[in-house]
Amino acid sequence: MFKSLFSIALLVGATAQAAELTALEARWLQAASPVLVYSQTLKLPIDIIVQPQARASDVPLAMGYDRGRCKLVLSLRGNPQAEAVFAGIPEQRQGELIEAMAAHEIAHCWRHAQGAWNALPAGFTEVGEETASDGSLLAVARALRESRREEAYADLAALAWTRHNNPQAYPRVHGWLAKVRAGQTPRGGHDTRTWVALARDGERFGEAAAPFEDAAPLWREGLLQD
Repeated sequence: MFKSLFSIALLVGATAQAAELTALEARWLQAASPVLVYSQTLKLPIDIIVQPQARASDVPLAMGYDRGRCKLVLSLRGNPQAEAVFAGIPEQRQGELIEAMAAHEIAHCWRHAQGAWNALPAGFTEVGEETASDGSLLAVARALRESRREEAYADLAALAWTRHNNPQAYPRVHGWLAKVRAGQTPRGGHDTRTWVALARDGERFGEAAAPFEDAAPLWREGLLQD
């Protein structure tokens, strides 16, 4: 079972319930708070869950979706990935990365709320034909393509958020994300290198006020190259 289920308002408001959090959890949530507050303005249906103990496969921050609500899950306790993800990065620079990670996850929720999950943008369709001796392999290949597209959108949304809210941090956040994605399995579900490369220059995001929408043009451009 999860230890705690908080609303965004409770976490951002630092009520007495937040005293149950560890110092590390509180630091992550504080760093993520600008994105969480923004998600309230979008009226996204988000619950925040803090796990009492991370499992071996858990990433520090993840987004799930259940019965029409998004579940932002924090898995830091006993999770070596919580430190490994910031290897070599001074603690004072980690907050800007946590904020970008939060924007990435909230972008997933936004896509769900828009009814666009796994959907291609208007005017796009998959072409070509895949063959395999086992039909299940085709299903896996399709799932990987869909996952890669969604992860790419969320990566661009995180970078768009950084561009508009922490512009001085953009080169550092982009460099960190590029390094993380460089280690992914080619053509795997998190291989978003095509899109991250397109966003090397933050000026490409323009001046849109809505970061999740601002990701769309570069996302479409990457779809044509991927």
